[in-house]
Amino acid sequence: MNEANIEWALGASMLLYFKGIISEFHDIDLLVSVHDAELVREILSEMGELHPADPIPDPMYRTKVFMEFTIDSVDIDVMAGFTIVNEGKVYDCSLCKEQIVERMTLGTEIIPLQSPILWCKYYRLMGRNKKADLIERR
Repeated sequence: MNEANIEWALGASMLLYFKGIISEFHDIDLLVSVHDAELVREILSEMGELHPADPIPDPMYRTKVFMEFTIDSVDIDVMAGFTIVNEGKVYDCSLCKEQIVERMTLGTEIIPLQSPILWCKYYRLMGRNKKADLIERR
């Protein structure tokens, strides 16, 4: 995605893992800009399997584009226009360049990272308070 100049960032549990906040993660959550979503679909489809969309979306989310892939036995969720609904209010959590607060090197790749503080807010909106508490304690 870096070679294709895609605007993207790592978020959620793998972000927390890399920041030393949690000791394990179960999937990779990538946030991408809406205008790059189709290109991301093409790139990741070449690398692995794109799963069919859930016919009944979770009402907690109104994300514009949500894709699930399996690549080398790893589950990858891609979100463009990430949106959370909490108590009837819609929160636009779409990726913005300003949210990329750090970049880390993994092997030969540069990984853009969102802020754990931002994810604390997202976890609270999702009702995942244990993860939010872990971030705050850190």
